[in-house]
Amino acid sequence: MSNTSNFRQAMRQANGQPLVGPNVIANALPYVGGGLVLTAIGTYGGLHVLQTNPAIFMPTFWGALIVELILFFVARGVAEKGNNSTALPLLATYSLLSGYTLTGLVALALSTPGVGITGIGISALGCGVTFIAARQIGSNLSEEDGMALAKTVQLGVIALVVVLVAQVLCSVFGIFTPTWLEVGISGLGVFLFAGVAVVDFYILPRSYRDDQYLPAALSMYLTYINLFVFILRFLIALNSRD
Repeated sequence: MSNTSNFRQAMRQANGQPLVGPNVIANALPYVGGGLVLTAIGTYGGLHVLQTNPAIFMPTFWGALIVELILFFVARGVAEKGNNSTALPLLATYSLLSGYTLTGLVALALSTPGVGITGIGISALGCGVTFIAARQIGSNLSEEDGMALAKTVQLGVIALVVVLVAQVLCSVFGIFTPTWLEVGISGLGVFLFAGVAVVDFYILPRSYRDDQYLPAALSMYLTYINLFVFILRFLIALNSRD
């Protein structure tokens, strides 16, 4: 959940600030779209590896995950300094690796009755609908309402991360989340990242100048990838049986 550190940093930068980049979101959108396309390509490649050579999938998955986490912090730091020519290929690689690490979830969705490719399409459509609604709401928030919503969502995301870490640790010891609880966690994730999408349209123009479109694009990319993941998890949980 690298989105958490990115969100908290943007919150600190935006606190009490007037608009510094009124066009930064418009400048970032092509790069958000490009990143999502690369993520889809990375997932497609991962599914191909999983199907044709499953023995190497898990080692490559863990390698990709480690490199992805390192790239996040390196690429964000380079982008924050305004070195776009260096940051862009790093972010492109990050997007591809992010797609590869989503392979397991997408494969599970494809094999779950009632989800399949339709569920993946619904998850992507849900992200698009959220973007349209979030843009309208977030762009018109007052300073008081914007900061109040941002702080509330931030606390919710931190709590969600704690729950997810506990979920992973329990699974290591063979304790798996029952379906009803997974539905609740996934539903909470959908709700919170829909809130983050709204907050992005308030925070980002107050955090980044118009020429700082790459860090803004990274923030938006993370929001919609996480939203997609939780919508898909929610659909899988709804269609699963204990």
